[in-house]
Amino acid sequence: MTAGAGGAREPGIRVLVTGWPSFADGVATAGDVLAMEAVAAALAGAEIGCDLAWSPVLRPGGLDLADAAPGRYTHLVFACGPLHGPQVAGLHERYRACTRIAVGVSVVDPADPAAARFDLILARDAPGTEAQRDLSAQVPVTPVPVAGVVLADEQPEYRAAQTGPPVTAWLSRWLTGLNCARIPLDTRLDTRDWAHHATPGQFESVIRRLDVVVTTRLHGLVLALKNGVPALAVDPVPGGAKVTAQACAWGWPVLTASRDDTPDPGSLDRLWSWCLSAEGASRARAAAAGNWAPPLTRGLLAALTGDQPPGPHQGP
Repeated sequence: MTAGAGGAREPGIRVLVTGWPSFADGVATAGDVLAMEAVAAALAGAEIGCDLAWSPVLRPGGLDLADAAPGRYTHLVFACGPLHGPQVAGLHERYRACTRIAVGVSVVDPADPAAARFDLILARDAPGTEAQRDLSAQVPVTPVPVAGVVLADEQPEYRAAQTGPPVTAWLSRWLTGLNCARIPLDTRLDTRDWAHHATPGQFESVIRRLDVVVTTRLHGLVLALKNGVPALAVDPVPGGAKVTAQACAWGWPVLTASRDDTPDPGSLDRLWSWCLSAEGASRARAAAAGNWAPPLTRGLLAALTGDQPPGPHQGP
């Protein structure tokens, strides 16, 4: 990314914007990335040219720090995060001819060489200074769909079919390429572990706040539709099994794994778009609001009370 392409206010200034997301072996947080983008936006507004250095893991095809030749820049700016460690200290060696400025950073130890060698530090927090709001708050972002992901494990009851892991792995790769906020969810309850929901009400409270649910589980489909949320349901059993049957009961579209254990990618993309469309949302709300008689519990009561003969035995 280059800012100020139309000409810098001072043609002699060229800034390399760095941060923890610049290091190939660093840890990039959302806040770190936004802080670097806040700096780039400020420089662009002042017509100061800059480049941003990104880890190739985070931004494949972006400017790699190793390719950002020191001689191209008059200034190096390090944005966000703590000033410590050999990675930050290494910037001082590589860009020693540049004026080096740290902005929006935490200074834990001012005597740390990683901090002390900056020519100027504009800290968000440092000993003896007033705290400043973090740079990440300056950058607006475009909202994306929020998708709950509820995937099944191996299903040993379908002994003749290869189910679960192959479809889960394929869906995981497909999900990674989507521009959405992914929330992994598990229908299993556990009162001892904060990472699991303890009650169905807790689980459904999350579901009803989502835009879509991607699931290979029967109850992922059912509880999404119960709460009026579109479900992109994939039956992991080749030929279809309980997920397909439940989708039919609700009159809801479902994808089924093929004999090579993978759903069709084009069908996944089309169903994803439909689930996020006005029509998909309307269909899901209608499914939640629909009046339907509960034949299973009605049949159970009839069998227990003798009001009518029980239906055919459906067990194994």
